[in-house]
Amino acid sequence: MSGRARLNRVDGVDAARGFALIGMFVAHVAPAVASVDAAALLAIADERPRLLFALTAGIGLGFISGGTRPIAEDRGELRRQIAVRAVILIALGMLIWATLHPLVYIILDVYGVAFLLMLPLLFLPPRGALALGIGLLTVTPALAELGTRTALAEAVRQTPFRFLSDWVVGGAYPVIVWVPVMLIGLALARMDLTSPRVIGVTALVGALAASVFLPIASRLPPPELVGEAGWSVPLRASLETLGNVGVGALVVAALLTLTALARPAVRRVAGAVLSPVTAMGSMPLSIYTIHLVVISLAIRVEDGVPTDDSWSLLIGLIVGSMVFAWLWRRYLGRGPLERLLRRASGRDRADAAGATSVV
Repeated sequence: MSGRARLNRVDGVDAARGFALIGMFVAHVAPAVASVDAAALLAIADERPRLLFALTAGIGLGFISGGTRPIAEDRGELRRQIAVRAVILIALGMLIWATLHPLVYIILDVYGVAFLLMLPLLFLPPRGALALGIGLLTVTPALAELGTRTALAEAVRQTPFRFLSDWVVGGAYPVIVWVPVMLIGLALARMDLTSPRVIGVTALVGALAASVFLPIASRLPPPELVGEAGWSVPLRASLETLGNVGVGALVVAALLTLTALARPAVRRVAGAVLSPVTAMGSMPLSIYTIHLVVISLAIRVEDGVPTDDSWSLLIGLIVGSMVFAWLWRRYLGRGPLERLLRRASGRDRADAAGATSVV
């Protein structure tokens, strides 16, 4: 295999990304429920999907840069292409924020900032990337929680530049948390996500992280009840993030097992059942952007409060996205916005010259 090895799409990773998108839909438009059990079930979609999305983003960066055999030539050109994509994502996110005013945090601009911060880290050795990612993840969620309460962050939020605070610490997707999660995903891609051993270890470590850190976090006072125990809020943030990233790693490992390692009959059934979700995950920019447009158009006022929550909207988003993505992928291939982004960044020309294909 050459240094510019070609990689096909990995269905298990695409399926994980598709489930992350569905989780975001739930978090964005699912109405409030009276049942405590139902509320706890919906709360699963509040944090884990976005961390799973960041994890798969890191895996994607690992694939695009050569997977287990990182490219040796034209690394500067690859970084330029990723930087162009990042700037376009930042601009698109800011444009949507300024024009559509959706009632949700927008992922795209923070995604772009995180890509820029990942550029100097892109070719770290896999164990180094994994150690750095896990090490940072033990502290950055706590730092983000503390930082969002500072006078400086509050002052920035009162200006037209409040998005800067959201990028760093205050929003739903702070880059100081996203970059460590992306580093973990990058390391997994470097370690070979087609290897049964790597997938098994990923599943085991993910399950251990979830089963250890999440129960500990649940026993700490929640933010609304901390009183004088303010120390518990940043600690809880770090523990929950570590546990939820563990859940994400377990999801990726499980889907890779179903789509790549299971017996042929199981793979065929899993591939068919998951194909609409996998199709969504193969075009995340298109699906995510379309969903922002839809929920912006669905904003209404109830009891004097703007809202977009609706069970019918949620079902429509999920089913509509699956149908659209499945049909588009089957008959047209790559997603519409993904095509434009590739062309703008020069990836089409790079692939024509034998570069690594985008996963």
